[in-house]
Amino acid sequence: MKVLLYFENQKWIAQSGIGRAMRLQQAALGPVADVTVTTDPKCVDYDVLHINTYGVNSMHMVKKAHKMGKKVVYHAHSTYEDFRNSFFGSNLLAPLYKKYLVALYSRADALVTPTPYSKSLLENYGLKQPIYPVSNGIDLTKYEPDDKRIQAYKEYFDIKEGQQVVMSVGLFFERKGLFDFIELAKRHPEITFIWFGSTNLAIVPAKVREAIEHHPDNLIFPGYITGDIIKGAYAGADLFLYPSYEETEGIVVLEALASKQRLLVRDIPVYDGWLVDQENCYKASDLDDFDKQMVAILSGQQEDLTAAGYQVAKARDLHQVGEVLGQVYRATLDEKTLPLNENGMVHLGLSDHHA
Repeated sequence: MKVLLYFENQKWIAQSGIGRAMRLQQAALGPVADVTVTTDPKCVDYDVLHINTYGVNSMHMVKKAHKMGKKVVYHAHSTYEDFRNSFFGSNLLAPLYKKYLVALYSRADALVTPTPYSKSLLENYGLKQPIYPVSNGIDLTKYEPDDKRIQAYKEYFDIKEGQQVVMSVGLFFERKGLFDFIELAKRHPEITFIWFGSTNLAIVPAKVREAIEHHPDNLIFPGYITGDIIKGAYAGADLFLYPSYEETEGIVVLEALASKQRLLVRDIPVYDGWLVDQENCYKASDLDDFDKQMVAILSGQQEDLTAAGYQVAKARDLHQVGEVLGQVYRATLDEKTLPLNENGMVHLGLSDHHA
């Protein structure tokens, strides 16, 4: 079985969640025995088009696939809900964007989306084809804590002994909880805050640009950083605080869990069923709750849940994700529907006790 993995404008999406998903899919599918992967859009001898992006060329690829009698699996990374509160004018465009997404997704023979929550959103759009929740996955080997990486991170940011660091990762979107992160830094000048990631300030709303340009001195915006520095930060920081209001999964959350880092997230529906408050992570409802729980975690008043959190990442190991994607392709070719497990996921082949 040959699969054409298609991502439009790869250079533009490299720093986004979809860019991460692209690299994860390629890594996940590599070892799958009966799946051959091509990323050549000119290829014609494939069996399934697995498409991940939303531009004009993506629509053209879907139409071309159907004309050739190929099956199409659309990876639904994006929703109306997570498009809002992002780019300048995104809320105005969101209803049109939703119609466009439905037009794209409805052309697929099957949809893949990261969580049961995002599946429920798609079903509410009226989409009728099989929708399979499959985690984006995580390469555990790449995020295993490493002393050399931790040292590289500390040297890069000049982190001193006893200096506490709270980190997050994301684009400069209001939806990501950026304003809450900045406010926490203002409230706690004794703590160092680092927000990895960036967005061209010309395309974000003025209030976001203003907040970035006038941030407190204890808040660092190092931009988009890959490799040992950010992996060292994942493992070496004191807390990964992710205040996002809307996600389809949150790949960076999996990266933090795989790094055996303490995790504090906003209590939103996407985490229901796999991130459990006070079992494998901590959850906060609003800014004051984030503040209270952050202080409690950093002061050692909260139990260390990193071992349980690591099991969540382990259940989403890339090898398992690749096998599940292979199942989705085979079912789509055979025009069959795969069953879901008790957690509403296509079974990953590992224990879901913590997932």
